[in-house]
Amino acid sequence: MELKSLRCFIHLTETLHFARTAEAMHTSAPTLSRMIKKLEDETGCVLLERDNRSVVLTEAGIQFLAFARQTLDAWHGFKQQTQTSGKELKGQLKVFCSVTACYSHIPPILTRLSQAYPKIEILLETGAASLAMRKIEEGSVDIALSARPEHLANNMAFHTIDNIPFSLIGPNFDCDTSNKIKQTDTDWQSIPFIMADAGLTRSRSDKWFRSHHLKPNIYATVTGHEAIVSMVALGCGIGLAPDIVIENSPVREKVKKLEAGTDIEPFELGVCCLQKHLVEPLVNAFWQEAVIENT
Repeated sequence: MELKSLRCFIHLTETLHFARTAEAMHTSAPTLSRMIKKLEDETGCVLLERDNRSVVLTEAGIQFLAFARQTLDAWHGFKQQTQTSGKELKGQLKVFCSVTACYSHIPPILTRLSQAYPKIEILLETGAASLAMRKIEEGSVDIALSARPEHLANNMAFHTIDNIPFSLIGPNFDCDTSNKIKQTDTDWQSIPFIMADAGLTRSRSDKWFRSHHLKPNIYATVTGHEAIVSMVALGCGIGLAPDIVIENSPVREKVKKLEAGTDIEPFELGVCCLQKHLVEPLVNAFWQEAVIENT
């Protein structure tokens, strides 16, 4: 029974979609299907009921999922212990953050970490900030820089390292959108809005619309804060984005902050991992370097 097959099975139970899991695990759908079939042959059980439209865990599949997670946790713990020699830490650590955090917050953390533990190899993955918690929960990364969600799961450890304001932005040049904004009595209902597909930015946007008693005129729904700023810079509409994303954007000169009319609640940026992984040497080393400036 291969560890990769167990990882793929766990991911598949999260997505219940062969194509998505195959893409995320860097394999093909037929190969993934063969992996699952082999697991079913080895266990002698049907783990997933599947047809052309749906994938559903069986009772045996639910039990096997617990076994797969325990096995990978035990393997992960074994590797962490055997890779630690005295005070010298070595091994690979999978870290996730947004593209913007790579410029704004990750560099000093990695600098301190490499100076203290030069044999730790960082595997850095970037993507939409809203994906961070899911990647931690499914085990595809060890630790992440993430916005604190409105409801933090009990099995998550989180430490705030910064507070990030939000701003409403529009295009900083003449276009249909900017002309509508310039009107004395701005008709917000008529202005196209670039909306985040998920996460705190989506909830903050929804809250802003409710505070103005508006139904959003959505031009596009996007994944990632950077895409919001880029589409506003193209004149496609207005949008809500974190200030660090706006300030680090290569198109920041093409957007401007707008008067939002109501205060927009900032978010907490922090380091996050599963509680049970915080005791592992490599995870704890990164954690300590991330929070050092806030202690």
